[in-house]
Amino acid sequence: MILPVTLCAAAAAAIINIWLSIRIGQLRVRHKVSIGDDAGGPLTARMRAQLNFVENTAFVLILIAAIEISGKGQPWLAWVAAAYMLGRVAHGLGMDGGALGKGRSVGTAITMLTQLGLAVVAVLIAMGRM
Repeated sequence: MILPVTLCAAAAAAIINIWLSIRIGQLRVRHKVSIGDDAGGPLTARMRAQLNFVENTAFVLILIAAIEISGKGQPWLAWVAAAYMLGRVAHGLGMDGGALGKGRSVGTAITMLTQLGLAVVAVLIAMGRM
């Protein structure tokens, strides 16, 4: 069975993860920090942005795949996945603070709402209510 929404979401997640890694590498070079962090500075913030992405995205991808396998996710599931990925980009940029700092809270809200919504849908499907 081909899962196009899951495949596209996983591909987007991989690209975002690479982007977050590159942003960390840029600060490592700029601040000459090869191993570890900068004790709560901008490098630490970018490292947390990537770790937070990894922590949350695994759950979202599993829920997307399970809903897609159930056959109950078309066409809205692709839009939810896209909104989640955009929220994660906003969060990554927002972790830098400054003018884009509000992206952190926007991304956090999108992440939580996406996980909660997908979890509710998954339970409804499991109960035969959807």
